[in-house]
Amino acid sequence: MSENLWRALAEVNDPEFPMSVVDLGLIYGVAQEKETVNIKITFTAMGCPAMDMILDDIRVRLLQEPNVRNVQFEIVWDPPWNKSRLSDHGRELLKMWGIAV
Repeated sequence: MSENLWRALAEVNDPEFPMSVVDLGLIYGVAQEKETVNIKITFTAMGCPAMDMILDDIRVRLLQEPNVRNVQFEIVWDPPWNKSRLSDHGRELLKMWGIAV
């Protein structure tokens, strides 16, 4: 069950970087209780202008999954996001675009 949710999250891209929120390392945890998915998420900065857009995109995508009727978020700032949260694939994407990691 959780594996399907992670796959769905991997389809949601960050609007500022063309990579998934999973590869960017924004997702700290995923759990499902009955028909509710609880997401622990962080952002690259507290003032991230794309926060609402990312949360909406995640909600829309997860509600397409079977047995998901509600999505709740817990925004986590500790530990803070840093580049060590990037997946190997995310690192490669940034290198391809000329961004040092």
